Amino acid sequence: MSHFPSSTETTSEAPAATSLSPAADPDRLLPADPGTRAIARELLARVEDLPIISPHGHVDAAMLELDTPFPDPATLLVSPDHYVTRLIHASGVPLENLRVGGTSAVEPRETWREFAKAWPLFDGTASGYWMRDSFEHVFGLSREVNAENADALFDELDAKLKSPAFRPRQLFKDFNIEVLATTDDPLDDLAAHAAIAKDPSFTGRVLPTFRPDAYIKFAAAGWAERVEKLISVAGDGLTGYAGYIRALENRRQYFVEHGAVSADHGVRTARTLRLDTTTAEALFEKARRGEATAVDADVFEAHMTYQMARMSVADGLVMTIHPGVFRNHHTESFNKFGADTGHDIPFAVSYTEALRPMLEDFGTAPGFHFIPFTIDETAFSREIAPLAGFYPSVFIGAPWWFLDAPDAMLRFRGAVTETAGFSRSSGFIDDTRAFCSIPARHNTSRRIEAAFLARLVAESRVGEARAHQIIVDIVDAAPRRAFKL
Repeated sequence: MSHFPSSTETTSEAPAATSLSPAADPDRLLPADPGTRAIARELLARVEDLPIISPHGHVDAAMLELDTPFPDPATLLVSPDHYVTRLIHASGVPLENLRVGGTSAVEPRETWREFAKAWPLFDGTASGYWMRDSFEHVFGLSREVNAENADALFDELDAKLKSPAFRPRQLFKDFNIEVLATTDDPLDDLAAHAAIAKDPSFTGRVLPTFRPDAYIKFAAAGWAERVEKLISVAGDGLTGYAGYIRALENRRQYFVEHGAVSADHGVRTARTLRLDTTTAEALFEKARRGEATAVDADVFEAHMTYQMARMSVADGLVMTIHPGVFRNHHTESFNKFGADTGHDIPFAVSYTEALRPMLEDFGTAPGFHFIPFTIDETAFSREIAPLAGFYPSVFIGAPWWFLDAPDAMLRFRGAVTETAGFSRSSGFIDDTRAFCSIPARHNTSRRIEAAFLARLVAESRVGEARAHQIIVDIVDAAPRRAFKL
């Protein structure tokens, strides 16, 4: 049984609703103080219409290559978005009722009805803000979602999704996206990226990103078979660990040739280790025999994180890491619905000692760019900002996953700026599979930056003219600088 109130249920008399929806308010997320808000408005105006630079995300390049029409509203907006489905599931709704993981126990319209009934759950959440913003500014919905109008809204959205104005390429243009990075398997042929790059009618850049996790983590399903294929395809005739390293180097170069600017690593922790070749070979062969322990897996991953840094120094790919997530926390849900279905849970991670072996050797290497992300807020001010304030290679990863929310983004800016200033951050990343939420997410970040800088101006900590320069740098120059765009 689900546990959320109906959209009409109240416990006391509520004030009359205003005529302006929250998403339509031009001052949304700006400071409440009138004087500071006026400064923030001017700062936002400088950057609100700048092109979107999205250097880390999970949109499928083939969707843009083929200009594939989006499916129904539930399949587009609800089922693949683990931010959305996890909270509805927490209220008692089975994941199969939300068509998670490609399941089809119910029709899309039924899933949409579940979502509409659960809409009050998202009040105050980042997901609710993004979706409300998308409904208002992308889809032009004039009504608030509720259980009573669920079918009517489903039909309205479905009709829009079938129109040429809502095809992926047109939205890419309408969203003013200049750069969009995808996340790709090392053995992907990148044919979709190549086709887009050669298409004169497509004006943006869609860049692949090298993501080797499934070839590094011993526990990944099919690891041994996947590694064998990698070596056979790209190992230059070498075998074993030597062939494995050579194959990774060769595939990275293939990605560079197809426009990649970064390699991304969903590591369990930030630990790095510099193992000798004999020890690394022994761990690799132990894993191939199926005998590796969890400790072995952690040691090998730490060694390969170090190796990925070495390779980035050589080939120029920006190195990003996303540690601190217990993936697939609920085994039954993972077995039934697969990965990325809402039960990845954060845990605390240390960076200072963990990264030292890597930074000792590569932290001052010319051209090396390293971006650590975190979902442990305490690490921003305690470890990551101080590291970025010394090492020229280290840029501070923007708030990610559970932290890419308005209040968390504001806390982030306060946590890192006093130590590392404004120049050492990565710029905003949307990290999303939900294509239609991209403009809402970037606009949110721009409003938060305007709000933060407006307070500094109001407190005479930064001059207003300088604040106008800083916000342009944060929004536009920072991602280009950090990701070598």
